Amino acid sequence: MTISIDDFKKLEIKIGEILGVEKIANTDKLLKLSVNFNENIPRQIVSGISEYFPDPQVLIGKKCAFATNLESRIIKGIESQGMILAVSGDNFFSLLETLKEVPGGSVVK
Repeated sequence: MTISIDDFKKLEIKIGEILGVEKIANTDKLLKLSVNFNENIPRQIVSGISEYFPDPQVLIGKKCAFATNLESRIIKGIESQGMILAVSGDNFFSLLETLKEVPGGSVVK
């Protein structure tokens, strides 16, 4: 499926710094992330990436790409205010992280 450039431009992708993380009780895959986008308060993001991080605390401090203008969604009773971006395949998984130091809230272009 292809989309127009105008449709693609509707997506807002920003770099967010993960400030905190916790496993969501009674789930195998879900983590609740607290993410700084240099807004008034951190956003809460629910993501199904727990299986890739046996110690989810290693995520703290990582600066990753997030879709930030999606409608909020309730997952297992918790509001998620965005989506972390990653790449995965049969034998790999990787978050989309920055190589250089950039401030939270930077727009991906």
